[in-house]
Amino acid sequence: MRITVTHKKTQKEVMQIVDESADQLFKGVPGSPLQIVDYRKNWDGSLMNFSFTAKAGFLTTPLRGTVLVTERDVTVECELPALLKSFIPEQKIEEGIKSKVRGLLT
Repeated sequence: MRITVTHKKTQKEVMQIVDESADQLFKGVPGSPLQIVDYRKNWDGSLMNFSFTAKAGFLTTPLRGTVLVTERDVTVECELPALLKSFIPEQKIEEGIKSKVRGLLT
């Protein structure tokens, strides 16, 4: 899955927003049955690599990907696990991520 959203901020501002948002995501949602464990992120210039394992009950699935921040765009790229796609249509996941990224950049 690849999602690209344009922005009107500086590259540095967007990188900071992405970094802080990733930290919030990795903390998980209080009261949610979904746990985020074994999370990692690192920046190589304007490219953030991330990985984590999502756990819900007895189900566990790893996820990894990248976020590229340019002067004009933010591109999130990751391969969705088949297990996740069997519960939620990929298009719905893409729309949710795109909406969330746009909200962060306004």
